[in-house]
Amino acid sequence: MNTNDTGPRRNSTRSREALLRAATELFSEHGYDRTTIREIGERAGVDPALIARYFGSKPLLYVEVLRAEHGDAAPDDLLTEPRLREIAERAQRRGPVPLLRVAVQPLSDPAAQEATRAALTARLVEPLRARFAREGRDRPGLRADVLVAAVAGVLLARHSGAFDDLADAETDEVVDVLLEMFDSGTR
Repeated sequence: MNTNDTGPRRNSTRSREALLRAATELFSEHGYDRTTIREIGERAGVDPALIARYFGSKPLLYVEVLRAEHGDAAPDDLLTEPRLREIAERAQRRGPVPLLRVAVQPLSDPAAQEATRAALTARLVEPLRARFAREGRDRPGLRADVLVAAVAGVLLARHSGAFDDLADAETDEVVDVLLEMFDSGTR
């Protein structure tokens, strides 16, 4: 029996899974910005250079973390309180993540830009566009883009320090204000 046929493959699968698990934990514990590639590799017990090999870059690893956490099923749209609360809480824990950043500023890595943009569209824009289309609203794509851009801007602004009340507010307060504003805009 030749063990070389499965050995390296098992090790690569194990290393990839360890990196994904470590990234998930560290992004949750320290936030996206404060987590380094080296820390992810150390926590996973593998060479951090394997992140580039298995995922391409740190932003692409983050997109894979999202996929692993939530699967490929279409999520609820942002106008549902639990979904908006989930997004706001994750943004508060993890900081200005690529999925929000790509909404306001392109990423420098073209592959990361495209993957993150696709994830933003699939996870946040498309569920809203579908809702607005079902409701018979005009320009459902534009409405979805504007709403997602507004949420991304608010969540990123919480970390910028430019808005004192926004930075000091509890996540629940921010979600309540956003839902109130969106509700008044949909009448």
